[in-house]
Formats: sequence, structure tokens, C-alpha cells
Amino acid sequence: MPILAILLLFISAALHTTWNLLLKQAGEKFIAAWWTVVIGGVVSLAALLFIGLPPREVWKFVVFSVLVEAAYFTTLSYAYQDHDFSLIYPLARGTAPAFLLIWSLSFLGERLTSAGLLGLGMIVCGLLIIGISTLLQAESKRVHLKGIALGLMTALFISIYTAIDGTAVKQGHALQYAFVVFALIPVMVTPFVLRQYDWLEVLHAWNMQRVRFLVVGLLSVFSYLIALLAYAFAPLSYSGAIREVSVVMGAFAGWQFLGEKLGGTRLIGAAVIFTGVLVIALFG
Repeated sequence: MPILAILLLFISAALHTTWNLLLKQAGEKFIAAWWTVVIGGVVSLAALLFIGLPPREVWKFVVFSVLVEAAYFTTLSYAYQDHDFSLIYPLARGTAPAFLLIWSLSFLGERLTSAGLLGLGMIVCGLLIIGISTLLQAESKRVHLKGIALGLMTALFISIYTAIDGTAVKQGHALQYAFVVFALIPVMVTPFVLRQYDWLEVLHAWNMQRVRFLVVGLLSVFSYLIALLAYAFAPLSYSGAIREVSVVMGAFAGWQFLGEKLGGTRLIGAAVIFTGVLVIALFG
């Protein structure tokens, strides 16, 4: 596994954790998520004016990716509406690599080394440790079945669009591809949001939190763009899992900034994850 790819994925994970934390702290999650994708779309359109559109052969990937990512943003907004950041974020990001491994081996024809599989397994186990620990530490006496279901559904969408995007960027034109996808996502999300909310509510949210929305929108674009650059020259199975070190960052962020619990079990999970990353870096 190239060290440069690992570095890019760690930077991407840090940015991803930051914008998710800011989104969780926003008021109405659907509106906040919509402003996020709109700002990302505007930035991407401006970038396309300078770099141009991707070639025709990658547009089929663009269409499918946009559909899945629109579903992802919608599901993520639902999840954050009523459930803890430290529940949804670790569960969604933590189980996505397991799904992605299935797609990578079954449909993308990736072949992993024994040490690489060991490291990948350690990352997935560490992510699950953190996710399960979150469930066990929940203050509420009821089981968050809806939150668990939304987290797993989000994970499924993450794995699907990661597989689509990883396949697309390995053909080249990563920048053009990424910006086209981000430019089109608002087209899919906007009708859903405007059916749920009055336009005045949407504008009021902008007037109250425009700086937050601008920051989240920019971070979301740059976070995934950096990840795509790594996907372009590194195995997708490894890359998708390593990027999910954002789960560790998210657990610490929820503890530090949102007052959510952080126990010793999560620290063990974090140690397992970083050991897995080290194994992949050295032997994968």
C-alpha cells in the first residue's frame, strides 16, 4: 500500500470527521445537508469551467454515483436528526468497509495479500468494537433499532458509491469525475428537501448559519476529492477501510465537543484499527 495513499486517506478522514461534526451541530439536518450539497455543487461547477468535463466513457459511473450519493445524504440526515453522532458515525463508517470488501472481491477482481487481509480484518474488527461500545454505553434504556437500521443503510450506500467511484477514477480523470458528481447531486436532493420544507425555512437557515454551511460544503468536497485521488492508484479494499479511521476521530470528536461518552473499549478499538493500518502499510 503506497504511503502517499495512506497519508491522503488520513487527511480525507480528518476533513470528513470535521464536516460531519459541524453538520450534527446544525439545527435542521435535512436543510443543513441540502445547503452542504448545494455549496459543493456550486464550487464544483466553477471548477469544471476551468478543467472541463470527463470523457464519455465515465458518465455511466457518474449517473449511478449521483443516485447513490443522493440516497446517502438523505439517509445520513435522517440518522442525525434523532440519534447521537457517536452512534451513527461509527456504525455507518465502521461497517462500510465490510460491504466494500465484498464488492471489491466479487465485482472488481481485487486480489489481496494474506497480510493485507489480516490488516483489513483488524480495521473492520476495531471499527465494530467502537460501534458496539457506543451501543452499550447509550444512556437511553431503549434499543436504538431505528438508529442502527439507518446507520447500516448509510454504510451500504457508502460502500456502493465508493466502489463505483473507485472504479471510475482508476480510468483517469479523477478531478473531472469528482466535480461532475458533486455538481449533479443537488439536482437529485433539492426536490426532496423542497417537498419537506417551505422555501422561507430554507432561507432562514441560510441566514442563521451561512458560515457553517459554507465550511461544511467546502470540506465535504475536498474530503472526498482527496480520497478519490488515493483510490486512483491504491487498492480500493484497503483504501476504503483506511479512510474509515475517521470513525476513531469521530468518536473522539463526539466526546470532546458534544459531551458524548468515550470509554476504554473505544480506545482498544482505536488501537486495533491503527495496528491494522500499520500492517497494511508495511505488508499489504
